Parts: sequence; structure tokens; C-alpha cells
Amino acid sequence: MEGQLITNEIHQKPKIENGKIISDTENDILKMAVVNRYQDAKPAIAFIKNFGLKSGAIASSVAHDCHNIVVVGTSDEEICKAVNILIENKGGVCAVNGLESKSLALPVAGIMSDKDGWETGKAYQEIDAMAKQLGSNLKAPFMTLSFMALLVIPDLKLSDKGLFSGNSFSFVDLEVEKENR
Repeated sequence: MEGQLITNEIHQKPKIENGKIISDTENDILKMAVVNRYQDAKPAIAFIKNFGLKSGAIASSVAHDCHNIVVVGTSDEEICKAVNILIENKGGVCAVNGLESKSLALPVAGIMSDKDGWETGKAYQEIDAMAKQLGSNLKAPFMTLSFMALLVIPDLKLSDKGLFSGNSFSFVDLEVEKENR
């Protein structure tokens, strides 16, 4: 939700194409992933509402508390492009759309730049503007993204281990959830 770190749990029928669940830009339900930066592991995937992207993807390694890569996007291809840019940069923030991309490398622990503050600030402004051009209606899309992996804030967040409920303080068993519907 705009201006808040709290999230709500929403149940909605997924958009399925060729047998795969995909982002639904019409209803603003986008695929989100968290990729472990410290070990080779399968990414955790969930869906999120209210980022507003109509195309492309945004990603960041500024993801409290673990600073893994967190990404939200409109297609698997865009999500992969964004993640790969951050891997190449050894961390950072980026926005991608087709062949266009803007990134700010944060190679110091994935959270700090090794460039001067003016250069870093200018690059961040350009990436933030691109995220808004992609359709994000959030005032601070990268700030919001950075807290979507912080498990201690209710309710649902995504870690590299999976979907986590801050209310029950446990991982969500998606198989049990499926059976309960």
C-alpha cells in the first residue's frame, strides 16, 4: 500500500497462459521474485498488487534485511533481464523495458555505491523516473520494493525461502492454501 510497509493478503484467480501463471498487468498483479545473492538456489516466486507496472521490470539488492535481489515485473523475460543486470553489477537497482535499461551499480555489499554522491543521486533519479514511466504509481517504487522481503512486517512478504506471514510468523504452505480454496 502506498506509503506503508504493511501488506494485505489477497486471493485472486491467476492469469494462466500456456499452462504457466503470469503477471496480469490489467489487474495490476505482477510476478515478484527473490533471488539469493549468497548461494546458488532456486528463486522464490509470488505475486504482488499495486506496483502498477504496465511493462518492464524493476529490481534491487537493497532488500532489508538480507539484501538478496528482489524484483517485480510484467514478464519472466523482463524479470530475468533485471536480475542478470544486478548480478553483473554485483548489486544495485535497475529498471528494464525491452532493450532499454537503466541501472545503478551498488557493488559494496549490494547496498552502497563506489561512485561520488552526485553521480549516484543522478543515476538513481533516472532509474526512479523510468520505473514511473513503466507505469508505477508509487511515490517511491524502489523504497517500497526494498521492504517487500522484510519478513517481520505484516502480513505477507517474500524471502528467498518463500512466502512468509508476519501475522502467524511462519512460512505459507502454498499446497495447504490451494487445498483450502
